[in-house]
Amino acid sequence: RRSSDLIKQMWSGRNSYIAPRMFKMHVGRFAPQFSGYQQQDSQELLAFLLDGLHEDLNRVKKKPYLELKDANGRPDSMVAEEAWNNHRLRNNSVIVDIFHGLFKSTLVCPECAKISVTFDPFCYLSLPLPMKKDRTMEVRFVWADSQCKPTQYRVIVPKMGSVSDLCTALSNLTRIPAEHMEVVNVYNHRVYKIYQKDEGLNRIMDRDDIFVYQMCSSDNGNSEYLTLQICFREKRMRQGSQSSGTILYGQPLLISVPKHNLTIDYLYDIVLERICRYIKYPFLKAHSSISRDSGISNGSCGSYKGEEDEMDLQDNVRDSQESNEESESGVEDEDTELITSPANTLSRKAKAEICNKKLFSFSIVTCSGTSDISSVTEDGKILKLNSHSTVAVDWDSEMKKLYYDDQEAEAFEKHESMLKSQKKQVVVALRDCIELFTTMETLGEHDPWYCPNCKKHQQATKKFDLWSLPKVLVVHLKRFSYNRYMRDKLDSVVDFPIRDLQMSSFVSDPKAEPYVYDLIAVSNHYGGLGGGHYTAFAKNTINDNWYYFDDSSVSLAHEDQIVTKAAYVLFYQKRDGDFQKSSSAPAALGKPFNDHEDGSIKQTYFREECDSMDTN
Repeated sequence: RRSSDLIKQMWSGRNSYIAPRMFKMHVGRFAPQFSGYQQQDSQELLAFLLDGLHEDLNRVKKKPYLELKDANGRPDSMVAEEAWNNHRLRNNSVIVDIFHGLFKSTLVCPECAKISVTFDPFCYLSLPLPMKKDRTMEVRFVWADSQCKPTQYRVIVPKMGSVSDLCTALSNLTRIPAEHMEVVNVYNHRVYKIYQKDEGLNRIMDRDDIFVYQMCSSDNGNSEYLTLQICFREKRMRQGSQSSGTILYGQPLLISVPKHNLTIDYLYDIVLERICRYIKYPFLKAHSSISRDSGISNGSCGSYKGEEDEMDLQDNVRDSQESNEESESGVEDEDTELITSPANTLSRKAKAEICNKKLFSFSIVTCSGTSDISSVTEDGKILKLNSHSTVAVDWDSEMKKLYYDDQEAEAFEKHESMLKSQKKQVVVALRDCIELFTTMETLGEHDPWYCPNCKKHQQATKKFDLWSLPKVLVVHLKRFSYNRYMRDKLDSVVDFPIRDLQMSSFVSDPKAEPYVYDLIAVSNHYGGLGGGHYTAFAKNTINDNWYYFDDSSVSLAHEDQIVTKAAYVLFYQKRDGDFQKSSSAPAALGKPFNDHEDGSIKQTYFREECDSMDTN
């Protein structure tokens, strides 16, 4: 009844658009999955409505019990006719007349070669889309050499490959061994996840921000070292409060540090060396000069080359102050000039004073980087950390302004792979989707078939064929893919014909009449699984014009606008003179009634189609 009320409103000619709130409310009462205001699937709603309308309009009030029979060697035509007649004995409505066709399903047992042929009715075709075998990923590679800017790469990897495949592809471009790489998902300026090499790439979404860190070759796999996550925070005073808070910024680091005897000073020097590229002068000049003279170097892997267990930067600073007499004469090497000094020179004593300042402090924090577990303040203290520890580098706001170069910290280079034009999106023909649907496949281990000969479940081969097609063919493009780890939407462009869709070659009934279809409507879906927007194209067969429907907006459309990557459900009408003549009422063709049309048409049409519905 609610469907008939909605149809009457739509074609009354009194409304420019209809908001079917009452209809939606009643649908939600019978099918809770369609209640609320979350996004629903248009194909699922269509299937529910067609099934509900069929039950209301079913001319069979008492359905007989019918036993399903296998072919058992009988001709397909005989089995198909028997299956269709049995279906009509229980289902006889205008929905069946217009929307139902017949599948042929063939199962073959791999053990005894038993062949089972059955024929089943269908209301719509759900066609799979051919999947690409590879995917393109964009990642940023962070070099162990702190003087090198991160480099952005574009690599091609197997779609169902593993993280090790990504590292191998990146190794071919960087010449860094794949075993010296750590693949990380960076989110909100922190390490969100470190991927294992055997994890599937299907766990990495295209929207994920993927960084690949070069790890030290000598430390990789060494039980004496651990990989430490470093995030950066800025201390700021809260507005209207005397207390301070922290905010995350920049990109995190992964560094290798000793498991044992790790001191705060040691960690400070390693972190400072890794970020030295974007530390402003004069601090960097002073620190690098003193570090060079005292033999402190982090090398390309962020660890000491000369590895004296308890090397202390402050001791080296004091030694360099006492031993350097050149500071009194003001003689400076050219490579220690300070561009911020008025005289372009700075004594080694002044450098040491600058270097004695700690630019930042450390805190042991939760993995989110927002909550402190403990602060680290005592110099010389031995840190007890593990591979799950996250250390925050806390900068005072004023010190960050003076010595931290945000622009340089965010800078990166683009590899030539990023400059190459990407392959144009592959266009899939609708014919390819139908062929894929009718391709033989082997049943999965979780979806076996019970063989009546073997008396057990078997992973049989299965093949679908089309035996007969309906007057209105509804084609559902299966854009949403699901597996145990992820859900995704396929945005491939499916090229479907606007007219002259030839389906006869796909029909296995040798005596079938020609099946030629013309497109009459398209349901489009924009967005992803979490949310999106539906629009539609529909053809008015009175004036042969296409229209675009977007909520309450309706505009004239052209045929070259119809085929898009958003196409989700296609509606085709068979070329059949009798059917087109019977469907020539304005309500079926997409032309609203108006006051100048013969009222008897409206009354006759709605009396035939709406009054027959079960209103109980």
